[in-house]
Amino acid sequence: MKFISNHDYKVSLKHHTLLWLVYFSLNTVRWGIYFDDDSFNGILESPYLYSFKTNLLGFPIHMILCYLNIYLLMPKLAFKKKYISYVFLILLAIFLMVVVKFNLTYFFVNQNVWPEGPATINTLTLNYVIEMMFGELYVITFVTAIKVTLDFLKEHKRVADLEKAQLETELLFLKTQISPHFFFNTLNNIYSLAVENSKKTPKIILKLSELMRYLLYETKSKRQSLENEILCIHNYLDLERVRHSDDLEIDMSISGDIEDKEIAPIILLTFIENAFKHGAHKNIGAVKIVIDLAIKKDFLFFKISNPMPVVTEHKDSFNQSSGIGLENVKKRLALGYNKKDYKLKIKNNDDMFVVKLRIRVS
Repeated sequence: MKFISNHDYKVSLKHHTLLWLVYFSLNTVRWGIYFDDDSFNGILESPYLYSFKTNLLGFPIHMILCYLNIYLLMPKLAFKKKYISYVFLILLAIFLMVVVKFNLTYFFVNQNVWPEGPATINTLTLNYVIEMMFGELYVITFVTAIKVTLDFLKEHKRVADLEKAQLETELLFLKTQISPHFFFNTLNNIYSLAVENSKKTPKIILKLSELMRYLLYETKSKRQSLENEILCIHNYLDLERVRHSDDLEIDMSISGDIEDKEIAPIILLTFIENAFKHGAHKNIGAVKIVIDLAIKKDFLFFKISNPMPVVTEHKDSFNQSSGIGLENVKKRLALGYNKKDYKLKIKNNDDMFVVKLRIRVS
C-alpha cells in the first residue's frame, strides 16, 4: 500500500515512445536472428534489413490496433458489457489491418510476404490471415495488459489516497470533539471558583492555559511523546485537585522508561477525564481514583479505576454520557493503530469502573 501511494502512474508521450522503440528494436533483432539462417538463402537478400522493413511497416499497424482497442473499443464497448459488439469490431479491425499489412509488404518489401510460412505466399490466403491475426492479438493483449495494470494501480492509489484523507479527517474530527468538551468542564470549574472569589482561581487559569497550549499546538501530529502526554495528565490532575481539595485522592504510579516513547495524543487523557467526570464529580464525599502506567519494552500498560456514582438516578445518565467519550476513543484507537498494537478492556460493575489499555508506544 505504501509503495502504491507514493507513485502517480502517469504515462506520458515519452513513456509511449520508449515502449514502442524498445519493442521495435527487440522484435527487429529477434526476427533478424531468425531469418539469418541457411534456409532463407536466396529468398531474402539481407535478413536484418528484411526484419527492419517488415517491422517498420508492421509497428504502425500494431500501434493503431492497440490504441483503438484500449482507448475506444474497450471503454465504449467492453467496459459497458457490450461484449458481442466488442469482439466483432476488434476482430474486424484486426482483419482489415492484416489485409493492409499484406499489401504493404507485397508492394514495398517482398512479393513473398510470408517467407517463414510453410510455402511461398504472394496472394492473401486463409492460413496467412489466421496466423497474422493471432500475431496481432498477441501484441494487442500485451499492450492492453500494461494499460489495465496501470489503470488498476491508479485506481488503487486513488482509493488509498481517499481512505487516507477520510482517516485524517475523521481523526481530526474526533480530536475536536475531545478538546471543546474538556474545556467546557474546566471552564465550569473556573466559574464556580470565581463566584466564590477563591484564591485558587489564578492557579487553575494558569493550568488551563498550559493545557490549552498542549491541546491546540501539540496534538496535531499522529503521535506525541509519552513524556508530553504524561505532563498534560499531571496538569489536568492538578486542576482536579484544586477543585476537589481534600475530597479527592489520586493514586498515580508510573514505572518503566518513558523516554523516546510515542502515543496518539489525548488517548489517555480521555479515559482520565471520563473517570473524574463520572467518578469524582458525581459522588459525594471522599473519592479515590487509581491510575497506573507501566512501560514494558514496546508497550504501555495503562489502568484507571474510579468508583461508580452512588446515586442511582445518575446511573443511566452515566452510561449514556460516558459512552460518547469512550466510543470516541475506541474509534481513534481503531483508526490510528493496527489491531495487534493495542488491546482495550472496559469493566463496569456495581462498585468500580475499570479501564485497561495495552498500547504500543515504540
